[in-house]
Amino acid sequence: MSEQELTDFLILRSLDEPITEDELEDAAAQSGDVLQELRAEGNEIRWIESEIMTNEDGEITGTFCQYRAEEKEMIHEHADRAGLPATRVDRRGEPLEGE
Repeated sequence: MSEQELTDFLILRSLDEPITEDELEDAAAQSGDVLQELRAEGNEIRWIESEIMTNEDGEITGTFCQYRAEEKEMIHEHADRAGLPATRVDRRGEPLEGE
């Protein structure tokens, strides 16, 4: 499957409790390891980017992530193996332009 045939997904990862930047870096490393495992198993999945959400104290409360994958189930498989929440997973629509 070519990169053009993959579907873009947006994932909301809401955290029950805020985490530190070190914990976020650990989670990102675990996520990368799982992505490599999934690809080694013949699955097409790619991490594109993530936006960090913080509360008024600057604590990390979640992320919005963009991935490309063959199917939505692969996004959930990645989250399960990496121990990450996948609060909501939807296909990415057309972006809106800002000011």
